[in-house]
Amino acid sequence: MDIQVKDLSFTYPSGVYALRGVSLHIRSGEAVAIIGQNGAGKTTLVKHFNGLLKPTSGSVMVGEWDTRHQPVARLAARVGYVFQNPDDQLFKPNVWAELVFGPKNLGWEMDRIEAHAREALEAVGLSETANLHPYDLSPSLRKNVALAAVLAMDTPVIVLDEPTTGQDQSGVERIGQIVARLRQQEKTVITITHDIDFCAEYFERVVVMAGGQVLLDGPAREVLSQAERLAETDVEPPQLMRLAARLGMERMPLTVEEFVDNQKGYRGPCSPS
Repeated sequence: MDIQVKDLSFTYPSGVYALRGVSLHIRSGEAVAIIGQNGAGKTTLVKHFNGLLKPTSGSVMVGEWDTRHQPVARLAARVGYVFQNPDDQLFKPNVWAELVFGPKNLGWEMDRIEAHAREALEAVGLSETANLHPYDLSPSLRKNVALAAVLAMDTPVIVLDEPTTGQDQSGVERIGQIVARLRQQEKTVITITHDIDFCAEYFERVVVMAGGQVLLDGPAREVLSQAERLAETDVEPPQLMRLAARLGMERMPLTVEEFVDNQKGYRGPCSPS
């Protein structure tokens, strides 16, 4: 289920030119983070993946489907989209109804619907909330309900728009575990995020956008270590990379474990002899 973006441009009805000739190939099973400052075109880009927006020019292919010729309802079977604001997504009277709504519309058998809904609720840590109204939950938990509703649909592609916003450390770790599990299932996971540390730890490829175009695209370690280029988009490298650079380490770490391993062999000016 590759996603192929070719020379994609998009102009909003207001006249705002949001995307300018974007070309991108996301292979099935990749974990891709799209970063950049507000207004860079990130959300506009990913809304083309499930047909919420249609190209002004160029094309977006999801598998063999050209999104220009497919309704959103059909694309929803391939691309699950978790909105940045869960209030834009949740509308049912209880959590369970939210989770079964999507699979029902895909025409699944009830046994399959219920099994996937239970598994999704457990994954986000909300098994005890099935009968609650989503708006009786905190904003961070509502965000998890929206995530569970997409997980329950078992789509081959999952898009997460700012998934860690409003989450505490345990919430961020849970979302990271979900991303890791989806990767083990060989699903394609795409995130838009300003959380660069989260991006570095869980995503193998990073796309940097600026002014509606792709500025950088490559392996996370390679892209996130380019501090000067990232500064053009008001993005800083992850904390561990900034610390490693100050210490003079040659290999930039993506995780705490890598930093510790690098530190073991490091002999800088402040290291014991």
